[in-house]
Amino acid sequence: MTGHIDPTKESFAVFRAKDRPGPIHMLNLVRFRDQAAYPDGRVATGAEAYAAYGRESAPVFARLGGRIVWRGGFEHMLIGPGEEAWHECFIAEYPSVAAFVEMIRDPVYREAVKHRQAAVLDS
Repeated sequence: MTGHIDPTKESFAVFRAKDRPGPIHMLNLVRFRDQAAYPDGRVATGAEAYAAYGRESAPVFARLGGRIVWRGGFEHMLIGPGEEAWHECFIAEYPSVAAFVEMIRDPVYREAVKHRQAAVLDS
């Protein structure tokens, strides 16, 4: 199985082109690796690496007006592949597409996202 970790350049271009006034809401469904895949070989579980991503990216997310509007635990796939299971389920709100783009360009966020890339098996 090939997981989806980061948006493709094409997908991100379509997202940016749909810029419109007002907030956006992103549903995040995240499955962790058992062991994080850090390029430098450091050892952590996927959950630990994702927690590091959250800690380090939270100040940037908050500064740009982002907030978590819903968080819940995955329980059961009612419609869809039965083998699907997610470790993190939440909806993030951003004030605008521009705020999200600014976040991913922020140097502090760019450092933090390395933890997400090591942690995530699929999203």
